Amino acid sequence: MNSQKKNVQLARIIDSAKRMGIELDEDEALQWLTAVALAKQGDDISVDIKTGVFGHKVTMLDFSPDELEHFRRMGTLVGFEDVPGEVETALALSGSAAQSKIQKYPGDADFFERINIIAPTKDEACVVLARVMKDKVKPSLKGPTYQLIEVKFGSYPQNVVVNNEHLSVGSPISWMPDEVLDGRKVVQDEDRKQVTITWDAASLDPGWCKLDWVVADAAHGHLVNASNMLDVTWEAANGSITPLDGYLDPYFQEVYLEAESIPLFSKLAQHVSSDALEDYVLALEKEVKKYITKSVNYGKAARRMYNIFRLTGEYEAAAYLRELFDEPATMLYQIWSLIRTMDDCFVECSSISLQQLLDHTDRLIMNVIETLEGGEEAEVVRMLLRLRDILSREETGKMLSPQAEASRGELINIVNNFFYEKLTAIPEIKGYMEKMAK
Repeated sequence: MNSQKKNVQLARIIDSAKRMGIELDEDEALQWLTAVALAKQGDDISVDIKTGVFGHKVTMLDFSPDELEHFRRMGTLVGFEDVPGEVETALALSGSAAQSKIQKYPGDADFFERINIIAPTKDEACVVLARVMKDKVKPSLKGPTYQLIEVKFGSYPQNVVVNNEHLSVGSPISWMPDEVLDGRKVVQDEDRKQVTITWDAASLDPGWCKLDWVVADAAHGHLVNASNMLDVTWEAANGSITPLDGYLDPYFQEVYLEAESIPLFSKLAQHVSSDALEDYVLALEKEVKKYITKSVNYGKAARRMYNIFRLTGEYEAAAYLRELFDEPATMLYQIWSLIRTMDDCFVECSSISLQQLLDHTDRLIMNVIETLEGGEEAEVVRMLLRLRDILSREETGKMLSPQAEASRGELINIVNNFFYEKLTAIPEIKGYMEKMAK
């Protein structure tokens, strides 16, 4: 598309943004479009000499170092330690945390970590991974300000039933923290007979590895879901690199926290597939489809579409979504964090208290009052106050009552309607969503 057509398209998107109450500054949009074009030239990795963080050039355009020390402190909870001569690590931010320049109201604290295990054989590398993950669970299990919720490790060797949910062979295994420490998980087969899966057996096929915590963030006065997604590789004596889950993740969305990680990153980046960008976009498109058809969450769909558009040349639509997440009203995205945190708090033996959840809700209510205006504010505040009143009578460690479930369902509706309206205001985005929905 030539520059004249691009300018016409951008002008049309700016007009649509204004109609939706989104102040998309034309000069700022043009500056970002120019910066993206320049970032696609030459080396695709950028290093911030002052802070030591680094990542893909396009990703670094959206990162602000303002909260860097905060995330580095959180990284001491979620991150893994190097073991000289055996385990090398590189911890990064991903998701909204890696886009802090435009995500005025980020949701979860998402981390991503490359773990390279040096071992004589792949099986021995799997044994090392099982050990370091179990060792990570013990000290990060529970504290005054955090609670480990779940660990993903291994794949089911057969069809199973877990909590009345049918899971097919190859599905990732979700471990509760006490199951990790016990080293075994009891499920049922399709005939409802008891099946025991051991931690050691799961290590033979590690698959998707991830850890999830809920953290009381004292610096910001609210609860946050913190996760660490692991990309684990085995390095053999001859220097060959093999991903333990069969696929080496690309680096299009990570901001690495320490310059000391550059040697490991550089070593692994050489082995990323030449089709990595295409594979990454296809994976994001699958998530977009999921979030607009099944697990409906138009906020998450919008974030993934932004990442797709900025990497595939749909820069004008990306510029609109970029500005959308810098708008005050997208503070509503934080409601999703509250919704998920409710699940984490109402589990048996949670160290996150009901009072901490109520304080989180109070802070969100104040944010809505300070940020939004008019009927939208009044409706959201009314629903949040109703939810808070119901939560104050709930009992942690037990399932949420039908009243609490209904109340948070209403809030989810409000947030989804807000993002759906903003997304479908742009014909290009509306058309893309319709294509994905098919």
